Amino acid sequence: PQAKIACNAKDTAHTRAERNILEAVKHPFIVDLIYAFQTGGKLYLILECLSGGELFMQLEREGIFLEDTACFYLSEITLALGHLHSHGIIYRDLKPENIMLNSQGGFEGGNWGAWGDSLGAVLTPLHPPGHIKLTDFGLCKESIHDGAVTHTFCGTIEYMAPEILVRSGHNRAVDWWSLGALMYDMLTGSPPFTAENRKKTIDKILKGKLVLPPYLTPDARDLLKKVPPPKFS
Repeated sequence: PQAKIACNAKDTAHTRAERNILEAVKHPFIVDLIYAFQTGGKLYLILECLSGGELFMQLEREGIFLEDTACFYLSEITLALGHLHSHGIIYRDLKPENIMLNSQGGFEGGNWGAWGDSLGAVLTPLHPPGHIKLTDFGLCKESIHDGAVTHTFCGTIEYMAPEILVRSGHNRAVDWWSLGALMYDMLTGSPPFTAENRKKTIDKILKGKLVLPPYLTPDARDLLKKVPPPKFS
């Protein structure tokens, strides 16, 4: 019973944190919170409908993405992460399962202002199945500004940065590590460091050498070596 109470309390804290973040942060590539209410001790979040499904499922169907498609999605994810960071929020759970598609080839709402200018010509000529939306903010950490760190062990192992694994203290740089792992996943069909069990996967992340498939273009290889430092350098 005590374990169940602790688990429920933890889930409640994560849900409340997610509600607070979604109420405070509005962005074209972050899922919209439509309504939140509480009954009988339970907190409900009503989110926008994203009928395009998970990016994970699209990647499963296609195996790997063409570099133009990966560039499209990574550009949108980068803008979403940058917006969170500007509010002192670390995402900490970037993976294909937490990225949804809106199934629309065009921008929603029509009036993008500065966001549309930021995307520029990179996205205009491309027409993948939809635009991305970051979802699931239960593992986010708030109030992490320049110089601040946190020590919570959280995330999905294959996409976790070394400083989280060794609990040395981490900041928003861990999201850029996860973005690099996600880019590798999109272009090769799997994260950069995987093994048959959790311990061996962690060992590879901490000690392994990044292997780049020969079919990657020079631009993709160059970016994977630079994002994020220091592991991919």
